[in-house]
Amino acid sequence: MTCNNGEQILKTRDDPDRVHLRPNGGHSQSQKVFRYVDSGKSTWAKANEDIQPETLRTRIEPWLTSLFQSEHLSLLIGAGLPFAVHKISTGESPPWPSDLPFGSFDTLVSSEAKRSAGATECISENLEDRLRAANELLRGMEIMAFTEKEGQSHWREKVLEMKELLRQNYRKFANSILLGEGNFVASSPTCREAGFRSLVGFLMSFASRSVTRERLHIFTTNYDRYIEAGADVAGLRLIDRFVGSLAPVFRASRLEVDLHYNPPGIRGEPRYLEGVARFTKLHGSVDWVDRDRQIQRIGLPFGAQDTQPYLDAPGLADTDALDLMIYPNAAKDRETAAYPYVELFRDFAAAICRPNSTLVSYGYSFGDDHINRVIEDMLTIPSAHLVVISYDDRSGRINQMYKRLCRHAQITLLIGDHLADLKTLVKQYLPKPAIDLTNIRMADLLQTRRNIREGEDGTDGSDRANGEGA
Repeated sequence: MTCNNGEQILKTRDDPDRVHLRPNGGHSQSQKVFRYVDSGKSTWAKANEDIQPETLRTRIEPWLTSLFQSEHLSLLIGAGLPFAVHKISTGESPPWPSDLPFGSFDTLVSSEAKRSAGATECISENLEDRLRAANELLRGMEIMAFTEKEGQSHWREKVLEMKELLRQNYRKFANSILLGEGNFVASSPTCREAGFRSLVGFLMSFASRSVTRERLHIFTTNYDRYIEAGADVAGLRLIDRFVGSLAPVFRASRLEVDLHYNPPGIRGEPRYLEGVARFTKLHGSVDWVDRDRQIQRIGLPFGAQDTQPYLDAPGLADTDALDLMIYPNAAKDRETAAYPYVELFRDFAAAICRPNSTLVSYGYSFGDDHINRVIEDMLTIPSAHLVVISYDDRSGRINQMYKRLCRHAQITLLIGDHLADLKTLVKQYLPKPAIDLTNIRMADLLQTRRNIREGEDGTDGSDRANGEGA
């Protein structure tokens, strides 16, 4: 399920299995024409028939609209979103570093990173695997240094060397994230507006829920601030665990301030205020700092050139890149037991493992076992549903997850460079709840007027409808 040569993979509604579509002419993303690959396995697609995006929209958009109005809705965002937004605004991929060297320890770090990547079914190790392996190696060196006798300094010297290498690589990694943000800000006004338009449209498709439904909960494994920037532009208020104005501090308490309003003429029945969502960054953020046993969010501008000048601010003495809470992906569950990540993952499990819950993942490759295990637990609830939207599945992890779970009726798939293209997705396939509510009211009004006219003609509209359906 790698989606080669423009192949799209779709599974919605009553599809018994995945429907594979191949492009059949067309040039732009929005005007592509597809053909069904496997004959006899689909209830709606026929072999050798052209399938237009309009046909796909009739399958996808109403289905997602109904799912998005589930009692509980959560959104899991991976690296695919910042990649797409950066690509729209700059025409290039984000400037993430290709490698993080560790000098004389590089062989050890690479070996452990590859081993742990294999344990999580990854094809090859990534930058986060290398950072995690280097941190584990440093911890082992610190233990050896602690056992050294007086007059010995072999392991102490290695600890200092590894700390300096980690400090340099963390700063390089953080600055590459900021460089991507800066490229987005520095792009031409037209391109930047296009990027914001797609980002805001994406977020509001999920956040525009009925006032009687629970808040949308956004989770992300990214360290950047694209979601925060899009929320600011959209006027979407994000509620997280940080408390304070000048120097927000992470709180373990789940006590949070929420916003409600009372509809006119209705007493004792407050509704959720629109334009509010809960927000959790599962792997930390480039502007989180570990300071005096507290997690503090610093005033790091979006797209700043370097993190260090802002770590030298008053109140952050002796703070450097090693104190940034950029948390590498975990290969072992014990790594998520450290503060504050145990609190963040508890929020994730509590939000999605409930009846009538829908989780939508976008740009997430299912490479984190600790996240995947929670999703598997969620799907043990019959009324829970998982929607996977991904540009591709090069690693094959989505396919492996789909086969292993054996709960195909609870999974929706939209995989491919057309179905998951951010601009196409927002324009054609994601629901517009605000518009949908208006359309529902209009349809009810038209149906009422139709029934009145039929009654004046001496016919019973309901009887005729029953006769037509017989």
